[in-house]
Amino acid sequence: MARGNARELAREKNAKKQQELAKKKAANEKDGNKGLSLEERRRRDAEVMRIKQLKALEAKQAQRA
Repeated sequence: MARGNARELAREKNAKKQQELAKKKAANEKDGNKGLSLEERRRRDAEVMRIKQLKALEAKQAQRA
């Protein structure tokens, strides 16, 4: 029975280690950013933020009406 517990602890430890490694990746190494230059990422992110702001503004206006 103790072996099963050791496996579970090892899985948890490995999952935590993988999360820490993912945090240390540079922005250009992350999956969503592969193949994009810094300027391309900035443009994409700015567009996403504009869309989010518009949706929030529309929701706020709908809430007031």
